Amino acid sequence: MRLKNNIPNLITSANLACGFFAIISISNGNLLHGSLLVLLGAFFDFFDGAAARLLKVSSPIGAQLDSLSDLVTFGIVPSYIAFELLNEIVDFEWLKYIAVVIAIASAYRLANFNVDVRQTINFIGLPTPANALFWISIPLIQWQFELGLKADLASFIHSIVSSPIGIIISILITSYLLNAEINLFSLKLKNFNWSANSYRFILILFSILLLLFLYFAAIPFILLLYLLLSIIKNHKETNEIHS
Repeated sequence: MRLKNNIPNLITSANLACGFFAIISISNGNLLHGSLLVLLGAFFDFFDGAAARLLKVSSPIGAQLDSLSDLVTFGIVPSYIAFELLNEIVDFEWLKYIAVVIAIASAYRLANFNVDVRQTINFIGLPTPANALFWISIPLIQWQFELGLKADLASFIHSIVSSPIGIIISILITSYLLNAEINLFSLKLKNFNWSANSYRFILILFSILLLLFLYFAAIPFILLLYLLLSIIKNHKETNEIHS
């Protein structure tokens, strides 16, 4: 019984381990391996909750462990990636330290999530894994170009997200979105009913198409689409309430 109760926590710990090894990889100058480890951590982060629901187990410790693991893998690591990206291209030594804003905003977002009773179904503010996906997309896009998987639109995205101004603006915008009062729908499917999951299905469909055409350069567009669909959904629901 005790082993059953701790299976989700073991999966969560695997997420934390991915964050730890990602930090080591980045400190050794390998942003690509660090980014891939964050992807693996996201896989574990998804399945720890799925395992808990499947086994019908939950605990306050599990929820806290999940947030602490997310802070490392999806808060500290993206902040470190942004730091190293700036470290390679900025002339002003002090400017790269602005990357710490991501870690602070992520910590506040996760702490707020634990006490905000409004976030039981949907999210308020950008989830930290989604923010982490944006930051790891930059090394992944660079890897994409090294592999020769280029596209005109991908080149444009690469030129923006790899420039000093683009990185600094991205730090400020993503840190704001982490704690913005924006209601974002959850991606968890409780059933396959179209009316209940139409926005989720649209996001999944267009995400697949974008990935097929743009590869890793699709990630910023997918996140933007997620934000836009959530805003449209909120506006529609508000109109229905007032009609």
